[in-house]
Amino acid sequence: MKVSRRSHVPPFAVMQVLAAANERRAAGNDVLNLCAGEPSTGASDVVRERAAELLRHADLGYTEAMGVPALRAEIAGHYRRWYDVDVDPARVAVTTGSSGGFLLAFLAAFDVGDRVALARPGYPAYKNILAALGCEVVELDCGPETRYQPTVSQLMEAYYGGGLDGLVVASPANPTGTMITPAELAAVAGWCEEHDVRLISDEIYHGIAYSDDVQQASAAMYTDAGAVVVNSFSKYWAMTGWRLGWLVLPDELVGPVDALAGNVALSPPALAQHAGIAAFSPAGYAAAAENVGRYAASRAALLDRVDELGWRPVAPADGAFYLYGNVSAYLDAVGGDSVAYCARLLAEADVAITPGADFDAVAGGEWVRLSFAASPDVVARAVDRIVAWQRTL
Repeated sequence: MKVSRRSHVPPFAVMQVLAAANERRAAGNDVLNLCAGEPSTGASDVVRERAAELLRHADLGYTEAMGVPALRAEIAGHYRRWYDVDVDPARVAVTTGSSGGFLLAFLAAFDVGDRVALARPGYPAYKNILAALGCEVVELDCGPETRYQPTVSQLMEAYYGGGLDGLVVASPANPTGTMITPAELAAVAGWCEEHDVRLISDEIYHGIAYSDDVQQASAAMYTDAGAVVVNSFSKYWAMTGWRLGWLVLPDELVGPVDALAGNVALSPPALAQHAGIAAFSPAGYAAAAENVGRYAASRAALLDRVDELGWRPVAPADGAFYLYGNVSAYLDAVGGDSVAYCARLLAEADVAITPGADFDAVAGGEWVRLSFAASPDVVARAVDRIVAWQRTL
């Protein structure tokens, strides 16, 4: 029997690294895992306690396809608190993680053959989902000269070079951690609106930011005429396995997303939705902010040792919890590209990080991504091992 052409997308290399790391750990090795973008703390106590109460007493059947009204109202309130923006809860769609949100947004916004731009390097699932849906992906080469973020001039070149139907931006971005300034985001949002280009803004790392020079901004601050905002409970609230995210939609996509959501998944996980309301409590915000403090400590210690690591250049880690660095100085010694570098690092030093090939099919062979979402102690021990291992090459 045949297999569909749309299913022929590259596997996510980080999951292969994770599997190899888990296999070594199961065999008794002391593996330090810095490959996955997963907070080590897990959900806050207030969310866990609410979930336990719900398991004992609540009706956890199907909910509305777009999510329970109470959670949608809390998400709208979050935009008032953080961004001073009034969002109608009717424009909020609760999703099965941001991954489910991207699928619904792309299905609702784009047709087969539409051209959608995104930054390279970038999160591979954008490109792979769009390709599976029959869209043409237009990669924008975003290096240090643009702080790894797309610019209006790049959009104009792509637009006049063959048309453009959509743009995906991420701030803070995966794998680079770079952020778009408020002025740049306003300019990009305005350009997209003027040229009838659908803006999809990935904001799943919002709240995890460290730079006083680059302030956090949401696309919801600049346009409600066409942009789709994607967010999640996974990163800031450390609720990865709860599979809970949301979309802020323009009016014309509310009906299509509602219909698609009901057909694709019936509803997001009921337990996660009802417990997730507690994440917006003062205790929920406080726990998340405490996590960010730990990431900041790990980041500071890591950046202090960049010279020891010899990874040059590195992307400016404005937010999220990643260091994206160039390891070309070591590639001759490992006899390959960043995939070989990461494989040998795991096999010989029991440190798991992610090869850049996941994020950049052109230059990613020279880059790696290290996640500092682990505790500062684990990050420090991992850097000790990496530095010692590199000296043996």
